[in-house]
Amino acid sequence: MADIAKRWEKIRNEYLRYIRFERRLSENSIEAYMRDLEEFTSFITHTYGVAPDKVEAHMIERFMGWLYDHGRSGASQARRLSGIKSFYNFLLLGERIEALPTENVHTPKLGRMLPDTLTVEEIDAMLATFDIRTPKGCRDNAIVEVLYSCGLRVSELTSLRIDNLFFGEGYIRIVGKGDKQRLVPIGSVARDKIQLYMDVRTPNKPSEPILFLNNRGKPLTRVMIFNIIKQAALMAGIDKQISPHTLRHSYATHLLEGGANIRQVQELLGHESIVTTEVYTHLDRKQLSRTMEDSFADINL
Repeated sequence: MADIAKRWEKIRNEYLRYIRFERRLSENSIEAYMRDLEEFTSFITHTYGVAPDKVEAHMIERFMGWLYDHGRSGASQARRLSGIKSFYNFLLLGERIEALPTENVHTPKLGRMLPDTLTVEEIDAMLATFDIRTPKGCRDNAIVEVLYSCGLRVSELTSLRIDNLFFGEGYIRIVGKGDKQRLVPIGSVARDKIQLYMDVRTPNKPSEPILFLNNRGKPLTRVMIFNIIKQAALMAGIDKQISPHTLRHSYATHLLEGGANIRQVQELLGHESIVTTEVYTHLDRKQLSRTMEDSFADINL
């Protein structure tokens, strides 16, 4: 059993180097892939006690069943299967296996569930929970305001640099997925809250280029942002499934409800496909059709 564990560890380390240096995945993607692979490794070694090259399709199917039994969502199951397929494609490329055990294992069908959104009143209630007399309260208040009013992904917020703030011009520069850049308008309320935070920002790290820092002067992590949002929602008495992405969903929906067309929202969110933007909306079909018609009318002008 110890020998099997060492073989898994050796190949996982080789796979890690492959996805980092050859596939050049982002650190967030690498972390997710390796975490999921660890879970798969643990299941296979404890259930079957076999090395990576001895895994068969029925073992992977049983793992998928185990995920289902433990309440993992369809999206979560699909992500794990995608990671397993990537791992076995790597083994096939290295000629460590002769055939893919994943070939006939099917991805779970996913429903298009609309994410929760917040009302403007609920967002105001969350913002009211922060004590802006303290540096932490100023920071967290600015974080929630920027996530919502600029529609940022949490990774975009944690990597936001001071030199990407162009307050005089009224926008901020965002580096999104695939290092693609876009300009996002920023309103006076968000600008004022950032400035208030900047006035009390960690004094021992004046040269740190990242805007939002923890109390040790280090950039915030995604988990830290998630906890800030969850705590604010709890204190505001909001009984919904809340995450930083909820604020982004709410931003998109409120823009469309306010008359923006879906093409404009697509650009602001940094989506490559307009289909992705549709998923972010909570409009009924009539409203969505109208904003789609408006967007195509703009294109044809």
